[in-house]
Amino acid sequence: MSAPGPIDPATPPPAAPAPPAYTQPAAPVPGRTLGIVAFVVSIFFSLIGLILGIVALVQSRRAGAKNGWAVAAIIVGAVLFVLTVIIVILAVVGASELIRMCGDLGPGTHQVNGVTVTCGG
Repeated sequence: MSAPGPIDPATPPPAAPAPPAYTQPAAPVPGRTLGIVAFVVSIFFSLIGLILGIVALVQSRRAGAKNGWAVAAIIVGAVLFVLTVIIVILAVVGASELIRMCGDLGPGTHQVNGVTVTCGG
């Protein structure tokens, strides 16, 4: 190791590091709270959660921010809404088939393919 060279008096000493600049806390992302609410609501009431998720996403995008909660609410709300529609359609078709079958069989208790069906009069 060699010894450091002589100090040049014309060279100024290194500047002291600047103190950290004061930064304000980050402002809340517009629509983030609504996005979280939309996600929770979409689990129980899919259509309402879907709508709230869309509103939250629009608010966040206008502010130039991302909102993962709103996107998740839109996805969950849409999937659960489609599943609900499918289940309702299947239930209506099943009920109409049962009504048609009871119309053919008449009132009383009947065995159809090993299943007991009771039709009212």
